[in-house]
Amino acid sequence: MNKTYQIGNRTFVLDQAKAEAAFAAKKVILGRETMTFNLLPLKYQWAYDLYRTMKANHWEPEDIPMGKDIEQWKDADLLTDVERWIIMMGIGYFSAAEGIVGDNIIHVVRELVTAPELKLVLGRHAHEENIHADSLLYMISSLGINPHECEAMFEDIETIRKKNEFVTRTSHLLRRDLDLNDPKNKQLFGKNIFVFGQCMEGTQFYGLFGMVLSLYRQNKFSGIGQMFRYTLRDESNHIELFRNLFMDLVSENPEIWTDEYKEELRETMREAVALEKEFIRDCLPVNAVGLRVEDFLQYIDYIADRRLAGCGLEPLTGGVANPLPWLAEMMDIKKEQNFFEGRVTEYQKASALEVADDDEL
Repeated sequence: MNKTYQIGNRTFVLDQAKAEAAFAAKKVILGRETMTFNLLPLKYQWAYDLYRTMKANHWEPEDIPMGKDIEQWKDADLLTDVERWIIMMGIGYFSAAEGIVGDNIIHVVRELVTAPELKLVLGRHAHEENIHADSLLYMISSLGINPHECEAMFEDIETIRKKNEFVTRTSHLLRRDLDLNDPKNKQLFGKNIFVFGQCMEGTQFYGLFGMVLSLYRQNKFSGIGQMFRYTLRDESNHIELFRNLFMDLVSENPEIWTDEYKEELRETMREAVALEKEFIRDCLPVNAVGLRVEDFLQYIDYIADRRLAGCGLEPLTGGVANPLPWLAEMMDIKKEQNFFEGRVTEYQKASALEVADDDEL
């Protein structure tokens, strides 16, 4: 039924059928093209809910004190060579990786999705990648690390180069005019979302997360550890965002969900796991106090199977136990007390939704 407004001598009629047709035309891809950014009525409620959660979790690197980290870094007796190398690998890899994710969101994924609420949450995702990249600059400048060394690591550390190449080649395949009516191109877009959400952010980030936060548990690198905790909380939302986006894409385009495509995605995850395990061995060439390379290798198998299951895919290994159950606790940071040197530190607004539990890891 149309809605009519009589204002003075003018009559305005709102066409309900036209509005309902516009709503029905909202899709992940190939939806209604419009220059307006009309969020309501929401079709993808999860996207807006996740946007609000992400916004409530906002943090800034400069709010985190680095004094203790600087003291430890400068004192040759406080850290082992292995511990220093883990931090160098963390800074070297993530200072490139965060930008790669953000660039893919802006120039590929957000360009191709059509529903405004999806563009909204993807914009927030890209903004958080900027914050993460900025946090790496803050770590580098605070510790006095030569930034050219970090630049060199992108090319000279082969396992970093190979991980970056694995994701950038998937991104570059979509940087051209594509007919998304073609199921093969829909599958290519879905693979991009799967690679960045489940393989990269969801799996290949977690080896170093575990190592840095293991050091943090030993009262080493309190500032860097805290930034990694905030980043890990953000990543949980990013993984869920891309998982939901992937599942909605498949739901709206069931013709792409073939047995061959499922196996292609599993093999893609298998490649991601192999690359991550090589990288973990470079990060931790020898076991150190509280750090066993076998635990991190097993954790990658565990987390990869969870990512696959979340997308309706069969596991690669199956039955792998979680060797790092404490990592879930690292995300429970809504009520940190006295962290920012006496400042009020509940770093999540009271209106924020609950974010993380063990299921997110």
